[in-house]
Amino acid sequence: MTQPKTPPVTTKGRYASGVAALLMAVVLNHFGDRLLNVNIEVFTGLSYFSPQWVLDVFFVPLLAGIVVSMIYGMGGKWLCYFPPIIVRAINYYHMYATGDYPAGGALMPLGWWGFFVILVVEAAVIGGVIGEVILKKTYGRRPRHLIFKSKSPPPQDPGA
Repeated sequence: MTQPKTPPVTTKGRYASGVAALLMAVVLNHFGDRLLNVNIEVFTGLSYFSPQWVLDVFFVPLLAGIVVSMIYGMGGKWLCYFPPIIVRAINYYHMYATGDYPAGGALMPLGWWGFFVILVVEAAVIGGVIGEVILKKTYGRRPRHLIFKSKSPPPQDPGA
């Protein structure tokens, strides 16, 4: 019994879809920050932890992770680590270089900032796994055609 052959994936096509997935997720993450008007890198006191902050730390990266998996395909859960790291690092460097903080705000110490980056990355990874589950309709390493049996009976051997 032969298994259905999948078409070969070209390396250039895979790189192109990876770059497209990364760019789309970075753009989504960046504009999610701007839309919610949240800057994780600047601590402003107790008002820092708002509902918008929770959305920006957990929901926006989750959506970015889903976008990465939907564009890149299987393996997107490994690629979705990078967009939140890229966005958070650029934002931290921008705040460090310009010193443009809101009144009463201060740049987050690097250790605490790293903790929040880990939270954001984990939310993106959950989104990446959800995106792969949406694509595959199941979770695991085995290809879908090996898990589910076809509804048609197997072909009969004409020589038997």
